[in-house]
Amino acid sequence: MSIQFGPEYVRAIAPYQGGKPIAEVAREFGLDEAKIIKLASNENPLGMPESARVAMQAAVADIGRYPDANGFDLKAAIMAKYDVPADWITLGNGSNDILELATHAFVQPGQAAMYSEFSFVVYGLATQAAGARAIVVPSKDFGHDLPAMAAAITEDTRLIFIANPNNPTGTFLPSADIAAFLQRVPPNVVVVLDEAYNEYLPPELQFDAIAWVRQYPNLLVSRTMSKAYGLAGLRIGFGIAQPAVTDLLNRIRQPFNVNSLAQAAAIAALNDKPFLQRSAQVNTEGYAQLTEAFEALKLTYVPSFGNFVMVKVGDDDGAGARVNLALLKQGIIVRPVGNYGLPQWLRVTIGLPHENAAFISALKALLG
Repeated sequence: MSIQFGPEYVRAIAPYQGGKPIAEVAREFGLDEAKIIKLASNENPLGMPESARVAMQAAVADIGRYPDANGFDLKAAIMAKYDVPADWITLGNGSNDILELATHAFVQPGQAAMYSEFSFVVYGLATQAAGARAIVVPSKDFGHDLPAMAAAITEDTRLIFIANPNNPTGTFLPSADIAAFLQRVPPNVVVVLDEAYNEYLPPELQFDAIAWVRQYPNLLVSRTMSKAYGLAGLRIGFGIAQPAVTDLLNRIRQPFNVNSLAQAAAIAALNDKPFLQRSAQVNTEGYAQLTEAFEALKLTYVPSFGNFVMVKVGDDDGAGARVNLALLKQGIIVRPVGNYGLPQWLRVTIGLPHENAAFISALKALLG
């Protein structure tokens, strides 16, 4: 008789599967790494900003010492950008760290966390890891149905995740809808507003979520440096909330969870407005390039407000996996979303013009 270790709710977790690395695809299909195009993980196709590279190289000189556990300089940069006090900030090893910290800080085994159908898979994984009950609210047009989510709050609900824009579908919630939702949430329920893709929104759609943090002590806004800022490999994110929330997050946060190079690069990137503007421009142009091709191919896609587009590549439940495999064999990595219950769809990160063109050409050939 074999011994089983750990609680059942941990054994039931299906580990997170990221987009396939370029090196793995090269090994698996015998391809040249230099010719592989990766449009799978919503990374910035421009790479990291040169300002961050220079700052990181300077920080290497002190790499023999532990990083600043409290991230004084990085918090100062965040304070200046968002006009918040230092004790409103929690630094994370990517925004994924913030999401998991929030789950472990506010939800006990047997209590409930809520999120929308077709929202970021980590919400469910974090809920499982905490031994909590998941309240999954059916989506509306592939996005959040906030009135239904408000109506689904139970006495044991302690945490609600909202992604805006949403990953993997790319949908967007107007500020008025979120404001109305926050008014309906009981004060003992923490709301995590995950704004990982906020920088890709056009200026007319961007709003000041930090103003809501000042109004609602139960709101936590999560941001990442992995997308528009181009620092995915350094794993850095942060959360902004009032001290009653951040105090608990920092009690369970690992010491030195953000390394020295990441802190230095993040400070530079936060202040690099030209790079952020260029990233947004490349994304806008790439979105038009992809969606025009989808329309020419008569493919259904979900209008997206992030740096990716979700497109339907067939009517049978094997379509996504089949087209994904065929693309992999040609050295093009995209993201199947069958694990989200969307087996007919692929999520495609917006790349540089030649990368988008190569994907479009391959897709046209595959779909005839």
